Amino acid sequence: MNKFFKLDERNTTIKTEILAGITTFLSMSYILIVNPLTLSDAGMDFGAVFTATIISATIGCLIMGLYANYPVAQAAGLGINSFFTYTVVLSMGYTWEMALFAIFVSGLIFILLSLTGLRETIINAIPKSLKYATSAGIGFFIAFIGLQTSGIVVDNPATLVGLGDLTSPPVLLTLLGLLLMMFFHARGNKFSIIIVMVTCTLLGMLLNIFGIDTGIHIPEAIVSMPPSIEPVFAKLFTDVDILFLLTDVTFWTVVFSFLFVDFFDTTGTLVAVGSEAGLLDEDGNIIDSKKALLSDSVATTIGAVVGTSSVTSYIESLSGIKLGGRTGLTAVTVAACFLLALFFAPLLSIVTSSITAPALIMVGTLMAVNKAKINYDDFADSAGAFITMLMMIVAYSVAEGIAFGFLTYTFIKLAQGKYKEIHPVLYAINIIFIVHLTSIKLAIVAVVLVGLYIAYMKYIAKK
Repeated sequence: MNKFFKLDERNTTIKTEILAGITTFLSMSYILIVNPLTLSDAGMDFGAVFTATIISATIGCLIMGLYANYPVAQAAGLGINSFFTYTVVLSMGYTWEMALFAIFVSGLIFILLSLTGLRETIINAIPKSLKYATSAGIGFFIAFIGLQTSGIVVDNPATLVGLGDLTSPPVLLTLLGLLLMMFFHARGNKFSIIIVMVTCTLLGMLLNIFGIDTGIHIPEAIVSMPPSIEPVFAKLFTDVDILFLLTDVTFWTVVFSFLFVDFFDTTGTLVAVGSEAGLLDEDGNIIDSKKALLSDSVATTIGAVVGTSSVTSYIESLSGIKLGGRTGLTAVTVAACFLLALFFAPLLSIVTSSITAPALIMVGTLMAVNKAKINYDDFADSAGAFITMLMMIVAYSVAEGIAFGFLTYTFIKLAQGKYKEIHPVLYAINIIFIVHLTSIKLAIVAVVLVGLYIAYMKYIAKK
């Protein structure tokens, strides 16, 4: 096991990897309930999606762990499942079977891009400062998610967000968990996250016995048989007119929407994970990124067949990495936890946001230090990094934050006359971003203007 996972080489142990995997699983276990709830609004069977979510996550984590040897967990993506249900199915009128087929096609394109090395080329073309900004920005983003899901930060019609009720038992339990995590971490205990998660779960159940509703109840059962996957399995092939979809222009916009969000969400996660786990080389590129990207691509395709929305790499993997997870054994442990979850659904129901939120806020706090590695002496680096981090939070999307940050960086580099410092791949990515955020017409105008500007700069240089 030491030789296969390179435990000594990455300065870790079996115990650390297993605990890191359990921590990651607990941090992301909410998807087991949230994903079936979201996809059931699209008309899918709740129980079948629950089973599909677990099977796809198990397979995805095993591929990432055994093939790529990365401490990254995979499961149906939160956010993209909402796009699946509320945009593609309920707004655009496609059936959920058609939407699954769109994800399947996007997964095949992902595999092609990964095998050709294009995805790896794109990631390596990202400037170092933007990579660090992506990592730090994800830290701010997941901390904000933790604050939101716990009720510390709530909706405010006047200001969009505001402070919640700090006297409610679930919020107090969240704050206690966060303080305890910070205390143990400050004392040098690297297992602080999982220790506090278990402690607060037990405390929450105990308080409920005494009439204080923390939202964490003693489960009525421990084990149960998993629901059948038959209502959703392989329906994208049997209940879909494939030829009609492949010749439908609008369908391809759906495919590339899934492709765009999954691509840059995964890119952001892998950059952040690589930075935190020490898996970046001296040039700031992700080690063995081709394997990790291919693992993610294959998992997306398998997930569509099994019966769930896009499977993607999880930001919550950072909770296990902060605990010390450095190899694929962490991901394999997450896979084992998901497999056990098939039979322990009643027990998992006690894991609420009051338990997961402190971990997200804590991990976000630790990740934010990456902003110190940004080159603030270069305005393009600093401004691009700032916009990346800011937009991830306010747009509530890793992909959108990356888009705005890259566009800002490129614009300032052009304004500085340093167009040669922009990687050619980055120009192509920015065109895609403009199309995604606005329209193809505006993208064409932007290309023409940039072309004229560069030609003018070359003319001035010759003069």
